Amino acid sequence: MVVAKSRTAPVAPRLTMDVVAIAQNTTVLRSLDWDRDRFDIEFGLKNGTTYNSFLICGDKTALIDSSHAKFRAVYLAALQGEIDVAAIDYLIISHTEPDHSGLVADILELNPNIIVVGAKVALQFLDDLVHRPYSKQIVKSGEKLDLGQGHELEFVSAPNLHWPDTIFTFDHKTQILYTCDAFGMHYCDDCTYDEDLDLISEDYFIYYQCLMEPNARSVLSALKRVSSLPEAKQIATGHGPLIKHNLTELVRRYEAWSSNKAKAEKTVAMFYVSDYGQSDNLAKALTQGIAKTGVVVETMDLRVSEMSEVRVLAELASGIIIGTPPQSLKTTVQAALSTVLAVAGKKQIFGLFEAGGGEDEPLPPIRSTLSESGLKEAFPPIQITEAVTAATFQLCDESGTDLGQLLTKDKAIQKMKSLDGDLDKALGRLSGGLYIITAQKGEASSAMLASWVSQASLSPLGITIAVAKDRAIESFMHVGDRFVLNILEEGNYQHLMRHFLKRFKPGQDRFEGIDTQPAENGAPILTEALSYLECQVVTRLEGDDHWIVYSTVDNGRVSDVDGLTAVHHRKVGNHY
Repeated sequence: MVVAKSRTAPVAPRLTMDVVAIAQNTTVLRSLDWDRDRFDIEFGLKNGTTYNSFLICGDKTALIDSSHAKFRAVYLAALQGEIDVAAIDYLIISHTEPDHSGLVADILELNPNIIVVGAKVALQFLDDLVHRPYSKQIVKSGEKLDLGQGHELEFVSAPNLHWPDTIFTFDHKTQILYTCDAFGMHYCDDCTYDEDLDLISEDYFIYYQCLMEPNARSVLSALKRVSSLPEAKQIATGHGPLIKHNLTELVRRYEAWSSNKAKAEKTVAMFYVSDYGQSDNLAKALTQGIAKTGVVVETMDLRVSEMSEVRVLAELASGIIIGTPPQSLKTTVQAALSTVLAVAGKKQIFGLFEAGGGEDEPLPPIRSTLSESGLKEAFPPIQITEAVTAATFQLCDESGTDLGQLLTKDKAIQKMKSLDGDLDKALGRLSGGLYIITAQKGEASSAMLASWVSQASLSPLGITIAVAKDRAIESFMHVGDRFVLNILEEGNYQHLMRHFLKRFKPGQDRFEGIDTQPAENGAPILTEALSYLECQVVTRLEGDDHWIVYSTVDNGRVSDVDGLTAVHHRKVGNHY
């Protein structure tokens, strides 16, 4: 097994700053978070991350984005080392996600006269973050800001990449395009630029999958708007290395990935109000579950979207998910929500979730309207009755997967019938053992019957497991995750096999009625297993419909040295 190159993480947690001139009168302030191992709910990070901020000095000075609040002391010291903060004229907000705007209030404290520049929605969101008056300038796509000395900044609207308030900024003098989250990656090292394409490719793709793929059409729209600008010499991203050496190739990948997704046969439209309660996190978990099945998710904020866009997406989608908006915004979002309900049709399926903000619009009337219109409900409404936990996110993930599987059911059946009969039978003669993978993350747990398992290395001890992309346990088998491989015993596996083969409802306890004990890594060990191995995921190789997961083995024990592993014999090889 070839393990992707990666940097060895330092022993002690580190937060450092790197200040580098990247063009004439242009500086990047890179906040390096060397040991961050998780970002939001999507990412298990193996290479940390960075938060990039930019200073452009003409006759006037602009700061593009700030940093995460955890960098408050070191970032402000680095910024003051470059310029008196009180002398900065403009603070450009690419979007208001806290990892890029976490120090806006501090900058306003140091410079109350600074003019904050951003999209209308961004400045509305910012009002709720800083809780103080400030000078503001709303900009739209195509508008410009002249800093002097040739630094004319042009703004490009890029909503949903990956927040509804995102804008790009293009400096006509240096021909640098500032894109914040787009084209970024969670990767932290000493290199300012994308010098080693092989080293960063995996992180670049994973980042795209988690943040940009759910809005593939928005990616293509942003690329179309950018195409009217002069050709960029650099892309200054909000996370990871800046892009210069491989600019054409990395942009080409975004366009190709997004074009493939935009052409997908099945699309789910997710309508909700961003930044309300737990709506963003719950929507991400649902999206993650749906994406496992190959179905594209397009998200839309009911508060800021144009009615024509709402109508087109609601009509286009094969499935509709609605996150209940707050009742206080009823007049603002009612027209958009009414549009969704009005155009929903019988051939669509739907799902509903509460945002958990305390004043959610009630679910029953929305549910009744959709059901009466002939839509099929993909999963029971997700209602927030207590604090949101890992188990809540697991419920959303599994509900999303159920919805996606409903939409792809016919395609899966056709795929099973696509191989030649003799080839099916020949392939089916490949036998494998019978295993049950068990995993635990906080309050959330999962399990899966597996047979595509093989030892892959001796030093370190390692195994590979093929995990179908649409399996619930896939979310528990990302880089850094720990699990137990339970090896079943010949003559004593049938009841366990039957139990773990059955279809579980979203959020249902997989271990109800099964004897278990905790392993050292926290995952359940099946008491009746012949033996078990405690494992940690090192890397994953993507196949068409499976992930090939390579894991090291940390511990293990056998209960009966004379016992034999249960073997799975298949008649055909095109399904389990």
